Amino acid sequence: MKDVLIYDTTLRDGCQAEDISFTLEDKLRITEKLAEFGMDYVEGGFPGSNPRDEEYFKAVKRLRLKQTRIAAFGMTRKASSKSSQDLSLKTLLDADTPVVTLVGKAWDLHVRDDLRISKKANLELIADSIAFMKERVDEVIFDAEHFFDGYRSNPEYTLECLKAAQEGGADWIVLCDTNGGRLPGDIRGAISSLKGVIKTPLGIHCHNDGELAVANTMTAVEMGVRQVQGTINGIGERCGNLNLCSLIANLHLKMGKRCIDPEQLKKLREVSHFLDELANISPNKHQPYVGDSAFAHKGGMHVAGILKNRETYEHIDPELVGNRQRVLVSDLAGRSNIIYKAKEYGIDLRSNDHAAHEILGRIKNLESQGYEFEASEASFELLIQEALGRKRKNFRLVGFRVIDEKRKEGEPPISEATIMVEVDGVMEHAAAMGNGPVNALDQALRRALTKFYPSLKEMELLDYKVRVLSSGEGTGASVRVLIESGDKKDRWGTVGVSQNVIEASWQALVDSIDYKLYKDSRPAKT
Repeated sequence: MKDVLIYDTTLRDGCQAEDISFTLEDKLRITEKLAEFGMDYVEGGFPGSNPRDEEYFKAVKRLRLKQTRIAAFGMTRKASSKSSQDLSLKTLLDADTPVVTLVGKAWDLHVRDDLRISKKANLELIADSIAFMKERVDEVIFDAEHFFDGYRSNPEYTLECLKAAQEGGADWIVLCDTNGGRLPGDIRGAISSLKGVIKTPLGIHCHNDGELAVANTMTAVEMGVRQVQGTINGIGERCGNLNLCSLIANLHLKMGKRCIDPEQLKKLREVSHFLDELANISPNKHQPYVGDSAFAHKGGMHVAGILKNRETYEHIDPELVGNRQRVLVSDLAGRSNIIYKAKEYGIDLRSNDHAAHEILGRIKNLESQGYEFEASEASFELLIQEALGRKRKNFRLVGFRVIDEKRKEGEPPISEATIMVEVDGVMEHAAAMGNGPVNALDQALRRALTKFYPSLKEMELLDYKVRVLSSGEGTGASVRVLIESGDKKDRWGTVGVSQNVIEASWQALVDSIDYKLYKDSRPAKT
């Protein structure tokens, strides 16, 4: 049994962050990654707020998530309607999730100035809404919005709000520091007052406006709270939410709280960077535990110390969270990292030192050019197969040409690609139009190859992202292209890097096709 359950709200609260936007495909892929990591809950969104979230709850049912429970988020009913007639509650039921999280007001200021109803009426909203949902859903979580601010202002009324949720039958009552401005002492004092009064299991949801979300959450766990809510990398509105990457590592490694499997904890950095890649933002190098600089050493005294004993300047073994020790003059990359990653693909490199060192050398060289493999797993797996001499040459490029033509002001450009490839000595020529040069090239390439590889008909390009790697060079800078492809069974990411965006796109496109053909031919995992 776990000591603390982790509730991830990256796909709802995290999406409220400035500059963060995920497609439906992104959200599904993130859900799978979080489930694979071992999250207990994944909050998929607010089904009544936008069509994308409504589609998410339909599509997520097709995923195999093992123990992870999907939660839909919504509000308590409106004061002007009964629970059975409330549109917001109906939308939550239509999402058909095993868990529903209802947020309600726990600060009398909000009841007075926002809802503009009596305090008694707000208590009725809370109790009625929870009781209505509890009869129809497996698990109901109540998020007591602004709990800590409410407790500071009017502790008696705030406790009444929690009692109403308890009487309604809530499975969890989550105490929210919604404005993110409270101190650990505030957290400790408020939770102490609940002992013997609130018997429902407690959770906590902290924002980071005072840079205290991790500290406040750890204080709550020390006080007996058993559910924590947060986001990967702490993304969220204003200054963000609790950073689950830091919190999970602290709970497991510092406090000895069982919240994640130790083997899964080794994927913490991978999950962090995966999220950043799909959000199309640069990872925070200085983020604790998972950042590139978290275990990087530059000062001479520090380097001399860690070469003798890493504990001299490292508070944990970086491999516990999937990171690695680095010396900034020359990277100390780990062969064990490659062996560990290859094992995920069913490849044992422990007895193949030559292949492991070759892969390691190639990874270091490629990353120095700007390649990243956290969200381009397919390109990484193909690299391993190539090092082992197992990668098949599915086709040879003879040449391609891409034309982007704008014929009239105010009209969109016309994109056309022509390509010639050779497959087993047979030449094939194809042309295609597209809604952009990359789309046209993708269409032409698959049109040329489908004759030889019919399974490519079921493959789709789902997402396409470009990141400038060296902004100081302007339009001549190198770019990294991340492509997400999929078929009826899987989705996968591939990567390309070049100063020419078409060439970078071509690299990622070729990998996406090679991976499709490779995975279709490999034995099924047992």
